[in-house]
Amino acid sequence: MELPEVLQDEQYYEGIGRRKRSSARVRIYPAVQGQPLFLVNDKDVREYFPRFGDYDILIGPLADTDLLGRVAVTVLVEGGGITGQRDSVRLGLARALVKYDENLRGVLREHGHLTRDPRVKERKKPGLKRARKAPTYTKR
Repeated sequence: MELPEVLQDEQYYEGIGRRKRSSARVRIYPAVQGQPLFLVNDKDVREYFPRFGDYDILIGPLADTDLLGRVAVTVLVEGGGITGQRDSVRLGLARALVKYDENLRGVLREHGHLTRDPRVKERKKPGLKRARKAPTYTKR
C-alpha cells in the first residue's frame, strides 16, 4: 500500500520514537476521508505487526485520546526486533499527537505513552559468555 494522493500534499505532525535499537518516524494527517489509514513501512499495521496484542498496544495513544479512526497515520520504522519496533512506534505516535494538540499531553502522560523505556541490551564483559553469565565452574 502507498500513501493516497489525497494525503500527499496535506499538513502532517511528526514524532520520533525510539526503543532498544529501533527508531520510528510517525506522521499524523488530521483529516481523513473514508477508511482510517495506519501504514507501517507501506504495509497495513496488522500485516506488519501480526502478533496477538501488538495492535492494541500500538493504538493505545489513539484510543486513549479518542482519535482512533479520525486521523491517518504513516510510519517508517527500522532497526531492532518486533517488540522494540512496536514500542518505538507507540512512543512516536504519542509524541506526534502532542504536536497535533498540546492539550493531549496530560492524558498521554497519565497512561504512560510519553515515557521512553530506557532499557537497552547490556554490553558483554571480557571472560564472560554474555553480559553477566559466567562460564561453568569446574573444580577439577
